[in-house]
Amino acid sequence: MADLTASTFVDRLRAAPRGAGGPVPSADEGEPRLGLAMGTIFNLAKEYLDLPLGEIEVLLDTPVYEARVGALSIMDKKARRRRTGAEERRGLYELYLRRMDRIDDWGLVDLGAQYVVGGYLQDKPRDVLYRLARSSNLWERRTAIWATMFFVRQGDTDDMYAIAELLVDDPEHFVQTVVGGMLRTAGDHDGDLLRAFLDRHAATMPRTALRYSIEHLDRPERDHYLSLAKGGGSQPRSSGSSRLP
Repeated sequence: MADLTASTFVDRLRAAPRGAGGPVPSADEGEPRLGLAMGTIFNLAKEYLDLPLGEIEVLLDTPVYEARVGALSIMDKKARRRRTGAEERRGLYELYLRRMDRIDDWGLVDLGAQYVVGGYLQDKPRDVLYRLARSSNLWERRTAIWATMFFVRQGDTDDMYAIAELLVDDPEHFVQTVVGGMLRTAGDHDGDLLRAFLDRHAATMPRTALRYSIEHLDRPERDHYLSLAKGGGSQPRSSGSSRLP
C-alpha cells in the first residue's frame, strides 16, 4: 500500500460499511464511534502491518474508538508476525506500556496484552507484570494477568499463579473474569495446581472468578468448590458463556 498513515487508516474506517452489531463497548461512553463490526477493523489492520510505530501512536490518540481498536489490532498482528524484528517488538511493547491511558477497556487490553506484552517478555524478566498487578488502574491489572496467557499456552504457569495470588480478591469485575479464565486455562495444563489454588481461595474469592475457574472441572468438583464459597464481589455469570468481558 502506497500511503501507510494513520490518516488513511481512519479515512478507510469512515468509508467502511457499518456493521449490524456495532463496536465493542468502550470505557469512555462519550467517545465518537463509527458503528463498525470488529471484523471490518481487523481485516483493515492486516493491510497496515507495516504502519510505523509513530503512526500507530497517532491512531491511539485519534478520538474515534475504532481507530484505537485498529491500533491494537495492528500491534497484535505485528507482534505475532515471525518476521517482526527484535527492535520493533520492543517498540510495540514500550508503546503499549507508555500509552495505557488510551488502552482503557477490556477489548483493547485483550487485543494487545497477550502477544505485545506477554510475547515480548517470554525470554525476559517479568517484574513489570507484578508492578502492573499492583496498580490502582484496573486495565493495568487486567493487562498483568492477561499477558500471562502467552506463557500459559506453553505450559508455563508459574507467573500466572503468582499474579493470580495478587489479584484473587480484586473487586473489579473486569479483573475477576480474567483471573478466573486464566485459572481455568492453567488448570487444563495441570489440574492439581488449580485444585491447590482453589483449596486455598475458593471460600473467599469473588464468585465470578470462582465460576470461571472451575468451568472445566467435573460436576462434583465444581459443586464442592461452590459449596465452599461465601459469595464475592460480583454476580455469577451465565454458565453457558466462556467469553471474558
